[in-house]
Amino acid sequence: MWLGKGGWLQVREFDRQVTAQRDANARLKARNDALDADVRDLKTGFEAIEERARAELGMIRQDEVFFQVQRTPPSAPPTPAETDATKSVPIRP
Repeated sequence: MWLGKGGWLQVREFDRQVTAQRDANARLKARNDALDADVRDLKTGFEAIEERARAELGMIRQDEVFFQVQRTPPSAPPTPAETDATKSVPIRP
């Protein structure tokens, strides 16, 4: 009953394996749900496509003016005002 085939120790090990597999399945399901939502957004709307083009490719619209502020060299520590000013933001006229 304790050590044989189908005994308590084997059942306990199988129970641990089932719990670990359920946790892995839950993580993968959450990832798949996020990917599914992303695919649906890309198929149905242009907002998701535009967001990806801006974030991943650095694209801007034709009627926008893009300002990019270069950071100071690493030898001089930036001031708090410089840190806030180094963000790239497209500005629409």
